[in-house]
Amino acid sequence: MADGGDRGPGAAAAGAAGGRASVQPQERAMWCDERFNFQATFLQCLAKHVPNIYSAEMDPLLEKQEEMVQAAILYPLECYLFGEDPDIFLEKLQQSGTSQLCGKVFKGGETTYSCRDCAVDPTCVLCMDCFQNSIHKNHRYKMHSSTGGGFCDCGDTEAWKAGPLCTKHEPGASGSAKENSECQLNEEIMEHSRRVFPSVIKYIVDMLIWEEEKELPPELTISREKVDSYYCVLFNDEHHSYDHVIYSLQRALGCELGEAQLHTTAIDKEGRRAVKAGQYTSCQEAKEEIKRHSENVSQRPLHVEVLHADVMAHQKFALRLGSWLNKLMSYSSDFRQVFCQICLKEEAGSENPCFISKLMLWDAKLHKGARKVLHELIFSSFFMEMEYKKLFAVEFVKYYKALQKEYISDDHDRVLSVTALSVQMFTVPTLARHLIEEQNVITTITETLLEVLPEYLDKNDKFNFQGYSQDKLNRVYAVIYDLRYVLVSKPPLWTDRLRERFLEGFVSFLRILTCMQGMEEIKRQIGQHIEVDPDWDAAIAIQMQLKNILLMFQEWCACDEELLLKAYRECHKAVMRCSTNGRSREKTVFHLCGHTLESRPYRVSADPVSIHLPLSRTLAGLHVRLSKTGTISRLHEFVSPEEFQVELLVEYPLRCLVLVAQVAAEMWRRNGLSLISQVFYYQDVKCREEMYDKDIIMLQIGASLMDPNQFLLLILQRYELADAFKKIKPTKDQDLIKQCNVLIEEMLQILIYVVGERYVPGVSNVTKEDVIMREIIHLLCIEPMAHSAITKSLPENENNETGLENVIDKVATFKKPGVSGHGVYELKDECLKEFNMFFYHYTKTQHSKAEHTQKKRRKQENRDEAMPPPPPPDFSPAFSNVVRILNCDVMMHILRTVLQRAVELETHLWTEAMIQMVLHLLSLGLLEEKQQLQKSPEEEVTFDFYHKATRMGSSALNAVNVLMLLEKLKRVPQLEAQKDTVNWILQMFDTVKRLREKSSLTTVAATSGSEVTKGDESTQDKEKAERKRKAEAARLHRQKIMAQMSALQRNFIETHKLLYENTLEAQGKEDTMMEEESMSSAIDYSRIALGPKRGPSVAEKEVLTCILCQEEQEVKLESAAMVLSACVQKSTALTQNRSRILELSGDMLDPLFMHPDLPCGTHTGSCGHVMHAACWQKYFEAMQLNFRQRLHVEQIFDLENGEYLCPLCKSLCNTVIPIVPLQAQKINSEDAEAVAQILSLARWLEIIIVRISGYSVKNAKGEKQNLPAFANKGMGTSALEFHSILSFGVQSSAKYSSSIKEMLILFATTIYRVGLKVAPNEADYRIPMMTWSTCAFTIQCIENLLETEGKPLFGSLQNRQHSGLKALVQFAAAQRTTSPQVLIQKHLVRLLGVLLPNFKGEDTPSLLEVDMFHILVGVVLSFPSLYWEDAVDLQPSSISSAYNHLYLFHLTTLAHITQIVVSSATGRESPTARSSDNSEEAQSAQSFCREICQYTSGCFSQDIPGWLVWDCVKKGIMPYLRCAALFFHYLLGVSPPEELLQVSEEGQFKALCSYLSLPTNLFLLFQEYWDTVNPLLQRWCADPVVLSCLKGKSIAIRYPRKRNSLIELPEDYSCLLNQASQFRCPRSSDDEQKHPVLCLFCGAMLCSQNTCCQELVNGEELGACTSHALQCGAGVCMFLKIRECKVVLIEGKTRGCLYPAPYLDEYGETDPGLKRGNPLHLCRERYRKLHLLWQQHCIIEEIARSQETNQIFFGFNWQLL
Repeated sequence: MADGGDRGPGAAAAGAAGGRASVQPQERAMWCDERFNFQATFLQCLAKHVPNIYSAEMDPLLEKQEEMVQAAILYPLECYLFGEDPDIFLEKLQQSGTSQLCGKVFKGGETTYSCRDCAVDPTCVLCMDCFQNSIHKNHRYKMHSSTGGGFCDCGDTEAWKAGPLCTKHEPGASGSAKENSECQLNEEIMEHSRRVFPSVIKYIVDMLIWEEEKELPPELTISREKVDSYYCVLFNDEHHSYDHVIYSLQRALGCELGEAQLHTTAIDKEGRRAVKAGQYTSCQEAKEEIKRHSENVSQRPLHVEVLHADVMAHQKFALRLGSWLNKLMSYSSDFRQVFCQICLKEEAGSENPCFISKLMLWDAKLHKGARKVLHELIFSSFFMEMEYKKLFAVEFVKYYKALQKEYISDDHDRVLSVTALSVQMFTVPTLARHLIEEQNVITTITETLLEVLPEYLDKNDKFNFQGYSQDKLNRVYAVIYDLRYVLVSKPPLWTDRLRERFLEGFVSFLRILTCMQGMEEIKRQIGQHIEVDPDWDAAIAIQMQLKNILLMFQEWCACDEELLLKAYRECHKAVMRCSTNGRSREKTVFHLCGHTLESRPYRVSADPVSIHLPLSRTLAGLHVRLSKTGTISRLHEFVSPEEFQVELLVEYPLRCLVLVAQVAAEMWRRNGLSLISQVFYYQDVKCREEMYDKDIIMLQIGASLMDPNQFLLLILQRYELADAFKKIKPTKDQDLIKQCNVLIEEMLQILIYVVGERYVPGVSNVTKEDVIMREIIHLLCIEPMAHSAITKSLPENENNETGLENVIDKVATFKKPGVSGHGVYELKDECLKEFNMFFYHYTKTQHSKAEHTQKKRRKQENRDEAMPPPPPPDFSPAFSNVVRILNCDVMMHILRTVLQRAVELETHLWTEAMIQMVLHLLSLGLLEEKQQLQKSPEEEVTFDFYHKATRMGSSALNAVNVLMLLEKLKRVPQLEAQKDTVNWILQMFDTVKRLREKSSLTTVAATSGSEVTKGDESTQDKEKAERKRKAEAARLHRQKIMAQMSALQRNFIETHKLLYENTLEAQGKEDTMMEEESMSSAIDYSRIALGPKRGPSVAEKEVLTCILCQEEQEVKLESAAMVLSACVQKSTALTQNRSRILELSGDMLDPLFMHPDLPCGTHTGSCGHVMHAACWQKYFEAMQLNFRQRLHVEQIFDLENGEYLCPLCKSLCNTVIPIVPLQAQKINSEDAEAVAQILSLARWLEIIIVRISGYSVKNAKGEKQNLPAFANKGMGTSALEFHSILSFGVQSSAKYSSSIKEMLILFATTIYRVGLKVAPNEADYRIPMMTWSTCAFTIQCIENLLETEGKPLFGSLQNRQHSGLKALVQFAAAQRTTSPQVLIQKHLVRLLGVLLPNFKGEDTPSLLEVDMFHILVGVVLSFPSLYWEDAVDLQPSSISSAYNHLYLFHLTTLAHITQIVVSSATGRESPTARSSDNSEEAQSAQSFCREICQYTSGCFSQDIPGWLVWDCVKKGIMPYLRCAALFFHYLLGVSPPEELLQVSEEGQFKALCSYLSLPTNLFLLFQEYWDTVNPLLQRWCADPVVLSCLKGKSIAIRYPRKRNSLIELPEDYSCLLNQASQFRCPRSSDDEQKHPVLCLFCGAMLCSQNTCCQELVNGEELGACTSHALQCGAGVCMFLKIRECKVVLIEGKTRGCLYPAPYLDEYGETDPGLKRGNPLHLCRERYRKLHLLWQQHCIIEEIARSQETNQIFFGFNWQLL
């Protein structure tokens, strides 16, 4: 729509009021004066104003232009038209009721809905709003993305069988008709509109088709002299890419990239753009330059014109007027009618077409923007009035050929062509019939088809698509689609005229088929391989396009008896005309079994043959319909028997089947792939209905009308097997023998199909449902299948339906899917009897798979393996003679010959498959005879298969019959597998014999019947007994073998007794140890991790195997390092506030303190696979070398940044964690008690304060240092001095091997590099901080995951998580030794500053601004640095560290409790009333609150009940305690209490308190240490941040933190589509549809893959998703592409992958791209799986795995997503 088109036609901008007033009086008066010629006045006004308004075309001010247009032209025009203020008038009109038709025009990408239950055809669609308000919402609907250009069919009664109106468009119950009549436009307005519209329309038409570049029409030229002002205008085309145009503009005009991009975007959107303004010569130069540069990069130059500024202005205004008219049309039906009348009015006495036809004919020359306006105008006027739609359609068909030819030579997409409107007219049933009757539309379309394809006709008038243009053919398909649209709904009533015109159209269509009959003939290559594969795909593609049209023509013909016969006659004539060409040769004679065949000599292997026979196949289709309707009895009236010539009809389809057989026999392998592809499609579901199936039917027609022996002789001759069945010619050539065998197999298979395939309505009395049921049964006999797989394997009808849903439940049961995969249908057991091993739609692989599956099933059920054919339905009368070929002489000869060769063991002349087929044919013959005998008395049954089969083959002495051969066959060892089938056939012979012999007495008949069953039973019983005997023998054999094995084992133990005893002893020792352990677990103290009662570390000896060299090694401090592959990544998985993600650059950042919101942590994960450090280094170097040599492949991982794939599981890794063994420590309980007497918290604090002060004095090197005041108090008698910290026990530090140290440094550097996004620097002071931080953050992530999944804290971790966490914590403890201790001490002092205010520095954050668990990990891991002495390398002893850990943990816990209490006091709703709880905890909490209230000067409210505070503390501290338990367990190796190995709320809290040496009433901790903690608490509470938070000025994080989850998604996918349709890109004003994507982390809707939302980040262009991911997920993110129903995972700027969306249809399948369009619903389990993918930090791994499996040479540019 043109600029400003979204305003109401009367809504002039308020700012233009002054300007409007000045124009108004005289203009309006002038137009109202009847004496004035309106047209002249109107044109004068335009000539005066338009060039001024649109003068600045290079840089237009759109709003200003719109204001001027409204004020100077549109407002006066509307005043004249309506006779009053436009705003008031239009308001009245709008309220007077809207049209019943919706008429919304779809834009590309918009979602449309079609109802499978009610739509007349699939082109009937609803827009989102109408669908949501219609009854179809609860039906079987389909969703699709519109390609653009269609419109909503709501309100069109011909489009819907039911529910044509949604609630919005239903006529209102309040008598809207009456209101309408009141507001019918009065005569004066009508008169004005008849005067205004012609001038406006004429102006629009004239300007749009104006060809002069320099001049305007004289009536628009005013006297002022012509200005030399021109524009160089560049037009859109579909040949040049965006980049081509940008390149050409930059080179030709020398403009900046940004400007060139702006121009190009505008050209793509509007269709044209002025790229240079100036005098004529300079614009002409620019034009030549652009053309020259664009020719360099593409075959053709860009389309550029030089237009005069005034011409450009008027053309632009013509479009603005078009959108004004478009808006006006939506207000009133009267306006629409006047508009349509004027557009259709032809000038009297002139040859010129009417206005609308002029525009249609000019459509291909218009630019994109003009086309859009024109099409919207047609939609809003003609298509909203049924009567005028009809008249428009007549005009459209009148110029149909011209329009289609224009479209085919045009280069714009179909959506932008006026020919795309055909679907709106041709699919309306009444209109289509009117156009057939009155305009002969079928003939018009078919003639158009022939006229647009002349260059593809060869000298024989056959199509040949060698060297075709794909683009042109795609455009030709549009014409074929139009034919399909016209035929989509069959007429309920036939008039003579309709019959006559349809037949004309059909005959015209036969001309196209005549050009296709026998096209692209091929000849077998002998000796030399074909040099170039011919183009085969165009012919097959046209065949696919015509498939449904052929079926529809046959269906139309079948509606009317007379028509069907006439159509048959015409089609027969056409086939005969095509078949008479090869009659020149002499006939040859062929004898076999006393029968003779005269035929023309023809060999498929030597003469030309074609796979394309649409005429013959159409005839077969019509023949079947004659049979179905019973009209075949009248066929002789239309085609005399002499004319019929059935041999000729059969000839060509038979050649085609022989070609397929010879291709299978590899006789055509020198003809290359093109032939193999054609044969594939010939039998494929997309084409087979009108190719392969019809050829089989044609053979059945031949078999029903020819002498059976003659028919079989013809088949033998065409298969070139005449000699093979005469007498055996000895040959040594294995290839020839193999060829001959395959041909015999193929021929036998075709004979089975001709006789046995009767599931075609008309060939037998079956319905379409029966046919589909049989197809489904045979598909499910192969394996259980998904709904979509079944649908793909079934042919679609003209409405794209397969009929699957109507029958699937009768034959199969649905099995729902799990968390991955899809739901499948499994065949019901009762349908298995329908299985036919030689089902004609099976491919070779399907056949063998189905046979294998069914045999396996029968074996499991302990049944025999015979799989005879199911009894087929009876042939209909017209085909009843087909069965005669089963019992004719030639057939018997064929069967006998094959069996005899098998019995005589002439191995090279038969195959097992051949025997199977012969047995199948025998079964079919016997079943047929049995069915006939059961239905009719014996003397009436002429089908004597039994007699023929039991007759001797000849009169010779050694002659045999089929029965004797079968008996012999049972003894052939190679055919053991067929034994059961042979037995079944012999039983059938017996059954038929009895039926033949039975007398007319019913009693005898009954007994003989029961005897038959007895006979059957007895043989079956024998077989069962035989099977049992075999099974028993097998069991005894197994037992014997087992006994032998155990004897050997015993023997081995005897000989290696010593070795065995040793292992037993060791085992015994372990058992006793285990017993002791379980004993000790009863004593609770061993399960305590902190303090003097700390339990023993369970440090088992670790022997690990390297996955690269497979050697074992024990993990020791002094050994060479072993490492775990690991991946370090930044993560926002725990934060609630995504906007807080760190914005400081890595060099400025101080990561020591983590904000309590955990905005962005560094997570370390491992896949748990172990390598030697040396092996890993070699592997990594080899990988680097390998990838340097493979430059063209898109690299999945970034070797520069240390990335690699784990050698075993292919997980993405970027580092390795060194495995540091746990140092087992034991505490002597007596020493511990002694220390307990002296070392209280207060004393411990004093000692460390003195120690730290001592260090700071030392480090200050003589500078006067103020010691903290705290240190001077209470020193008194206990003379504390610098070394007193060592008096509670020290030991020498652990000594690590050099390779472990090297790995410690390597891993620590990676954490630093990835976590801070900086260059690696081994000496940076922040490395230890990052180490502690990743340790803490990873533990928090794991705790969060365990809680989310409801798993116990210990014992439920996956092995990879367990080994990764253990290695990480031990690494974090060991890393301290690789950094300078002074540095570690500095960090420790800063960390302690949060807890001990006397260490507080300027940068120490407040209590509320840090995460306490990060502090805990930091202080515990850095504390040993206080033991460092210059001379010796010491570390605390077990007892020292036990106290250190205990007091550090208690201090941090006290601080955290204070954090929880303070933060819980803010922003809380008033507590719900609860009976006063006077528990001990509540009272302690109450007294604690009183203290805080006092210290915060009353800011903390005292009246919060104690029980509530205790409740907050207990819940809030849980995650912290769980994390601390994990941390200390992996640090110290003390076993956790049993309660932590299971999930229970209350038990868990107590167990955590006991494990971490805490009282269960946490407030007792304050009471215990009150004297020491009181001053700390005072300082904590007096902090300004705490006070401002309590006063409500700032918000603190509440505990427990809210756990993250992916956003809530709606249950129904159409709700998401609805959201997407309302999404408007914030940066783009146009109406074009975008690609909306939804961030699943935060719910933001983004505009993806669009230049409007690209951002510059560090000088790089990033797409909306990529830049959002950087700030929402630290580079890792998860998006849902709404219009395509796909999840996108991205990481960084260069990696991403697609992942199935969590929405499934009712068949348990996802629908990427909404291709199937079924209703989709959210699957919670799959969404949860996505959530876990995020929380487990496996997104990167998933991307790497996906890219590894789908390696592409030129990947998608994820950066611009």
